[in-house]
Amino acid sequence: MERKLRVGVLGATGMVGQRFISLLENHPWYEVVTVAASPRSAGKTYEEAVAGRWKMAAPMPEAVKKLTVMDVNEVEKVASTVDFVFSAVDMTKEQIRAIEEAYAKTETPVVSNNSAHRWTPDVPMVIPEVNPEHFEVIAAQRKRLGTERGFIAVKPNCSIQSYAPALAAWREFEPYEVVATTYQAISGAGKTFQDWPEMVENIIPYIGGEEEKSEQEPLRILGRVEGGEIVKATEPVITCQCIRVPVLDGHTAAVFVKFRKKVTKEELVEKLVSFKGLPQELKLPSAPEQFIRYMEEDDRPQVKLDVDFENGMGISIGRLREDTVYDWKFVGLSHNTVRGAAGGAILCAELLTAQGYISAK
Repeated sequence: MERKLRVGVLGATGMVGQRFISLLENHPWYEVVTVAASPRSAGKTYEEAVAGRWKMAAPMPEAVKKLTVMDVNEVEKVASTVDFVFSAVDMTKEQIRAIEEAYAKTETPVVSNNSAHRWTPDVPMVIPEVNPEHFEVIAAQRKRLGTERGFIAVKPNCSIQSYAPALAAWREFEPYEVVATTYQAISGAGKTFQDWPEMVENIIPYIGGEEEKSEQEPLRILGRVEGGEIVKATEPVITCQCIRVPVLDGHTAAVFVKFRKKVTKEELVEKLVSFKGLPQELKLPSAPEQFIRYMEEDDRPQVKLDVDFENGMGISIGRLREDTVYDWKFVGLSHNTVRGAAGGAILCAELLTAQGYISAK
C-alpha cells in the first residue's frame, strides 16, 4: 500500500469508538485522521471531548489527542476528509440507518459496529473467517444506493462470537438445535464498574433485545447470497438467554447442541482447531493466527486468563462433553469489544481492502 488509507471514526467519543481509536494506533494500513461525534463534542479536541471518560486500559494515542472533533451530522464535510469510516454512533436505529446511508452516498464506505443495518437485505453482516462471500451483495447494494464505491458493511452482535464460529466449524455434522446462555460483560453496555457500581457482585437476567439477536444473527451469518440479498439459514434453531454479569470484558456462552450426524469429541475438536478462513490465508494485520483454540482443562476458558487470546481476536472453547439430553455441550469465550466490536469491524475492513472494496478516494 503506497500510503495509509485515511480513516474516520463516527461516534469516536463512546466506548466502542475509543476501542477503534486504541486498536488503530500504529495500524499498518490505516491512519485515523478524523474523529466525529455529537454536536456537543464538536469543536473540542478529542482529548478535551473525552476528558475523564477514557475507558481503555492503554493510554489515549498521542496522534488523536489534538484532532478537532467534527460534527457527525455534517456528512459531506466529514466524508471529504477520509477514504472510509468506522461507525459506532449512539443514535436511534432509524437515525443510524439514515446517517450511514448518507455517508455511503458520498462514496464513502461505512464499516459499522451498529445493529441498525444488520437485517438490511443487501448489507453484508460478516465474521470474516466464516462468511466472507456475503460481501458479494455489495454490488447489489451499490446499485440500490446509486454509488460506485460507497456501501455499508456490518459486523454481527458481540454475544454470538463465542459460539457461532464453533457452529460454523461443525456445519458438516449438521447442528440443528442449539440452547445457549450468554454471560455478558458490562463493557457490552458501554460501561465500567465506575460508571455502573450496582453491577459489582450482581447479575441482571435481562439485556434488552439481546436474546433475539443471539438467536437470529447466527442464521444470517450461516445464510447464503441469493438474488442480491442475504437469505438466512433455517437451521440450527437457536434459543438463548442473555445475562449481564460482573465482568468488565469477555462474553462467555454455555451451549448445548444436537447434531443430525454422529460425531466424536476428537472430530469436533479437530474441526475447531483447524478452522481457518481468508483472514488467516491473507495474513491480514488484525487476523488471529489461531482463530479458535480448544482448551482441555476442566476449568477453562476463564475470562481473567483467556479473554485476551490472540490480542482479543481469538475464540476459546472448552468443556466439550457429551450431554444426557442434547448430543454435546461446551463453553465458549470471546472478547466482546475487540473480536465482538471494534476489532471485528477492523478485520472486516482489512478484508474489504484486500478484496478491493475499500481503496483510496
